[in-house]
Amino acid sequence: MPIIKSAQKALRGSKKKRVFNDRRRRTMREAVKDVKKLVVAKNPTEAQKKLSVAYQAIDKAAKRGVIKKNTANRKKSRLVKLIKKA
Repeated sequence: MPIIKSAQKALRGSKKKRVFNDRRRRTMREAVKDVKKLVVAKNPTEAQKKLSVAYQAIDKAAKRGVIKKNTANRKKSRLVKLIKKA
């Protein structure tokens, strides 16, 4: 545990930020999984509709620094490629 007062404050802040980051990461992963499940279930039209939700979740995660920009672009690219293949 930190002893310095500023370090204690930083720890409190990082705990709060961790909750938000975990939530954003979880929503992103769930959105991506939804799209992949629809593709596997041979339902590309529904997957196309869910793609915008996945894009939004991925972009928000990248904007907030949960994932890097190139990682977000790669995820989006692979999702589109998967849908076009189906």
